[in-house]
Amino acid sequence: MSDCANYLSDQPKTGCLFCVIMKLPDIIMIHHSGKFVKSEESILMETLRLGLIGCGGMMRTHASAVNLVEGIEIVAVCDIIRERAESVAEVLNAPYITTDFETMVDRVDAVLVALPHDLHYECGVFFARHGKHVMMEKPLCNTEEECLELIRVCEENRVTLMCAYPVRFWPGIVKLKELIDSGEYGEIIQMSVWTEQLTGADWDDNPRKNWGQTARLGGGQLFSHGCHYVDIMLWFLGEPVSGMHFGTKNGTPWMLREGTSAAIIKFKNGAIGYHGATWGARGTRLGYDFQIQTEKGMLEYDHGAGVVRLYNSNIRHEPGTLEKTGCKILWERNKGEGTSKLTNYEIAHFVDCVRTGKTPITNGRAALQGLRVIWALYEAERRGITADLRGLGLDNL
Repeated sequence: MSDCANYLSDQPKTGCLFCVIMKLPDIIMIHHSGKFVKSEESILMETLRLGLIGCGGMMRTHASAVNLVEGIEIVAVCDIIRERAESVAEVLNAPYITTDFETMVDRVDAVLVALPHDLHYECGVFFARHGKHVMMEKPLCNTEEECLELIRVCEENRVTLMCAYPVRFWPGIVKLKELIDSGEYGEIIQMSVWTEQLTGADWDDNPRKNWGQTARLGGGQLFSHGCHYVDIMLWFLGEPVSGMHFGTKNGTPWMLREGTSAAIIKFKNGAIGYHGATWGARGTRLGYDFQIQTEKGMLEYDHGAGVVRLYNSNIRHEPGTLEKTGCKILWERNKGEGTSKLTNYEIAHFVDCVRTGKTPITNGRAALQGLRVIWALYEAERRGITADLRGLGLDNL
C-alpha cells in the first residue's frame, strides 16, 4: 500500500468536526484519480469545511482541484482585494467572502493558505492557535525561526500542518519512486531535475506587480520554486553530504535575487543530485523533466508528455509504437488530466490526514529540512565554499 493510502488511526486529532467512532481496515483510500473511495464497510463522516486564503493564480488552481476530492467543501474565501476573492467564489457554492481572514475562523475546520511568503507565519499561527488544520503553500515560512514556531504551535494545538508540495503526489513521480524502490534498475548514479518557465514577467519583459521582491519571496528561484525539487531529491536520494549553488539574474532583471539556478548535491550513498531551473525561459524543450541515471538505464518522468520512460540501448523498437529503439514507455498519465499542477492529489492526502490523524508526508518538519538545505547552499555560495549538508536528510528528522 502506498504512503497515500492510509488506515484510520486509533486517536484522530481534534479541533474540527470529524469524529471517528470505530476503526475498520481500508475505510478510506485515495484512488489513482485523486478522489476518495470508501469501502462498503465505511462509516459516514461530516464534510471538512475548508477556507481559502489568498486568491491569486495559485489559489484558482487549488479551488478547481478541490472539486475532484470528495468529503471537502470550500465554505470561505479571503483576499485583501475583495474582487479577487469574489472571482474565485464564482465557481464555488456561495462561500463566505471576506478581506480579513480572522473573520472566517469559526466557519472552517481547516485552511489552505496561498499568501505572499512573508505572511505565511502570521496566518498559519493564527489558525493553529484556534484549533484549525493548516495546509500551507510552499515555502513553509521565510525563516527557520518562523518555521519552528509554526510547527511548535501546530503540535501544541494538535492540528495537522502540511506543506503544499504537489510534485510529491504526482502519479508520474510516485511511479518513478516505485520503480527506483523496486531495486530492478540497480543503484542511482545521478538524478537531474529540470524546470524551465517564464515567471515574474510577461513576454515583453514587463515585470508583474510585486514579483522579485526578495523581502516577500524570502529568496530567489531556488528558495521560492526550487524547494519543490530539493524536497524531491531528498526523498529519492537520501541523506545529503555536500553541495553548491550558483545563481544569476541574467535574463530576469525583475528579480532582486537569482532568477536562474544551478544546484548540485552529493549524497551519502554516492549519488549526485542536480537541479537546473530558470524563471527566464523564452522557450523550452525540457519544461518539467526528471531524469534518473541508474545501473540499468535512464528512467525519465516527462511531465509535459505525461509519461515515464526507460532508456536503454538494448531496448528494440516495438512495431506500432512511436518510441524509438532504446526507449520504452513504462507508464502513462490518465487521459484528460493535462499538464496542470495536479494539486487534487495533495489535497486528498491532506484531508485524509485530518480525518485519520496521520502525519502528512510533507509535514512541517520535512518541509523545514529541505529549506535548511537551501539556506546552507545560499550561505556557502555567499562565502565561496562548498556547503556542509550532513544531517539534513529526511531520515534525520
